[in-house]
Amino acid sequence: MSPTAPTTTLSPDWPCQVKPPGTRDWERTATRWLRDLLPARYAGYSPLIRHHVLLARHAQIQVQHEIRAVRVALQTSRAELPPLGVAPAVIENTIRMYAMELEQLGRLARGIRLIMEALTDEGPTPRRTSVQRR
Repeated sequence: MSPTAPTTTLSPDWPCQVKPPGTRDWERTATRWLRDLLPARYAGYSPLIRHHVLLARHAQIQVQHEIRAVRVALQTSRAELPPLGVAPAVIENTIRMYAMELEQLGRLARGIRLIMEALTDEGPTPRRTSVQRR
């Protein structure tokens, strides 16, 4: 067995692709994760790439708009899809898909918020605990 090493305990909403705050390259992994949430065309906008907080803010806004769009699609599916000729079974599957997407977007929004807090040092300092590594 290897010796115990301190590890950071993070919220379950912390994105697994992002290293814990304070570790080597954590901001680089956060930036990559945040960039992946945005449409590809944003990769060329230097203010977003150079300023991590701006990138996090824009990702937050983007996800909030996606949540609104999915909610509208979910709320209007039963009324608007039948006149378009969509079969009832397809409508029900679509509603389930939208519900799952809302859950995923909620997780992303919470992850973005945690990263924003870590980038601006507003959030609580992650607790260090002693955990055995194998």
